[in-house]
Amino acid sequence: MQRNGSDSHPLFGGALSAVLPHSICDISELREIPDNQEVFAHQHSDQSLIVELLEYQSHVLDSEAARYHFEDVARSNEAGGPGVSEVRSLEPLAKAQLSLPDCSSAWLLAGTQLVSKFNEEAKNTVNIYLGLFRLPQHSTDIMVTFNDPVSISPLSSSTGGASEMATAPWTLEDFRLVLHTLRLLDPAVFG
Repeated sequence: MQRNGSDSHPLFGGALSAVLPHSICDISELREIPDNQEVFAHQHSDQSLIVELLEYQSHVLDSEAARYHFEDVARSNEAGGPGVSEVRSLEPLAKAQLSLPDCSSAWLLAGTQLVSKFNEEAKNTVNIYLGLFRLPQHSTDIMVTFNDPVSISPLSSSTGGASEMATAPWTLEDFRLVLHTLRLLDPAVFG
């Protein structure tokens, strides 16, 4: 699916929407995706964008919630520990600039993880940008993750496609547009 990035894309059956970047491929058309996720990949790079509905972590302060979820992603990626996973910055997103005014707070985290693809030995360096929207009234944290590989191991299955890129890769500005245009249209999605 080719998108020009100018109109909103329905997420979770239309319960949410956001302006997604150009050259997206909906991964649910290729393989099964959990019901709490929407997963997209860049058509010509290893970049991916994931929107997840997660259980609200009431025991975690708003200011630490993005770091909590980043560390959870690191454990899933088997990228826990010093030198393998690092948070570079964490900043609040101004609610006045968001299309999701119902969130109690919103955060943008930038970090790096050394990640193996498909359980390979080879590790790729991936910049991970994580947007987190906290919705305690719905017992939900909405996490939007932009995975941006910056160094691909020559032994990784990811080598090959990136050098023949036909379209520009996504940028941090593309990701910020997703975060700023994310809208809740039907709260019933939270069950």
